[in-house]
Amino acid sequence: MSRTTLPPLLSRPAAAAGLTACALVLTACGSGATSAGSGSADTLTETDYYTSAPQNTQLPKVLDACGAQAGVKIKHQQVPREQFMPKLLQQAAARSMPDLALIDNPDLQQLASTGGLVSLSKAGLSTTGLYPSIVSAGQYDGQTYGIAPGVNGLALYYNKDLFAAAKLQPPTTWAQLAADAKALTKGAQRGIAFSAIATEEGSFQFEPFFWTAGASLKDLDSPQAVQALALWKDLADSGAASKSVVNWSQADVNAQFLSGNAAMMVNGPWQLPALNAKQDLHFGIVPIPVPSASAKPVTPLGGEVWTVGHSSPAREAKAVAVVTCLLDAQHSAQWSKDAGYIPSNQSAAAQLGSSDPQLAAFVAEIGTAQARTAELGTGYPKVSAALWAAIQASLAGGKSPQSALAEAQKEAGS
Repeated sequence: MSRTTLPPLLSRPAAAAGLTACALVLTACGSGATSAGSGSADTLTETDYYTSAPQNTQLPKVLDACGAQAGVKIKHQQVPREQFMPKLLQQAAARSMPDLALIDNPDLQQLASTGGLVSLSKAGLSTTGLYPSIVSAGQYDGQTYGIAPGVNGLALYYNKDLFAAAKLQPPTTWAQLAADAKALTKGAQRGIAFSAIATEEGSFQFEPFFWTAGASLKDLDSPQAVQALALWKDLADSGAASKSVVNWSQADVNAQFLSGNAAMMVNGPWQLPALNAKQDLHFGIVPIPVPSASAKPVTPLGGEVWTVGHSSPAREAKAVAVVTCLLDAQHSAQWSKDAGYIPSNQSAAAQLGSSDPQLAAFVAEIGTAQARTAELGTGYPKVSAALWAAIQASLAGGKSPQSALAEAQKEAGS
């Protein structure tokens, strides 16, 4: 969520969370499935929710390359994001999962709990050289069921021309962030933009501030959590951030930055193609500011993980071979470059960060990044929904951060 993948959610953190078996989506479980079955292993089925460039244009290329290396053809299918998890959950229940599915990483544990996925650990897939936090994001009940070839996260974009005119340096602490945002607010121009929408994107964007403050998803109304929400509320109440942040997706936030209506924004690397296409926009990217100079940013891991559905031994072996290819340093780096991600392979990520200054901040944050399901496992969707509801209640509903988060903690624990 990811971009989700979100996207483009953070990926891509996108899609709303519910409280049922379809926890990360708003719609009920859909119907219809393309079964991998137990037929020939010459052709494998694959499904994902990418519907826009660059992901949907680049994914077939790397899939075809790794399919050829594994000796199979891959039948590619795209499912709209709001239908994606309901369909997969239905397929998992019917044991008719696609051979390969690329899913938002916080959905992994929920899908693995159905028993419909192959344990990549037992299949012998190696995670050597990958970031431990990324491996953790694909685990359930001590087994690895999903692995991301690349991930994304959030950093702070800033308009270099506006900062230079105001004689400011990009902020590194919360105090500097608030001061700069207020100083850069003039007329229609706001100091900062972020997404506080009532979906997973809102939680995803808030979590860097929430976790960096030292808060835990197990205790939504802790003093640290209140401190983080108070920062966002101050930005909105002072006018340094538009009140419309409660309605903005991450794509909307990017549009505000592109148009010059926001001097800073919180967003992910998947926005770089659109930003770089605007030649008169001069921007820089730095890590998410922290409460104090000694702190390190803790950002949520965005992006998707590859999973293998149960079918026949021959098909499963071929699918695992394809995933192994997708994870190697060469294909991981190529996919990340084409799609706006950071490679899961540590050496490939380090090389990319040193060769591309725009990605350096994102690479620097991966070492301390955290899987969204790390604390709560399959309980994450319910708590995430309570968290984004608290953000809305405070920023749009006028509740104090303490009151809004106390209500969220009560809801999450019910």
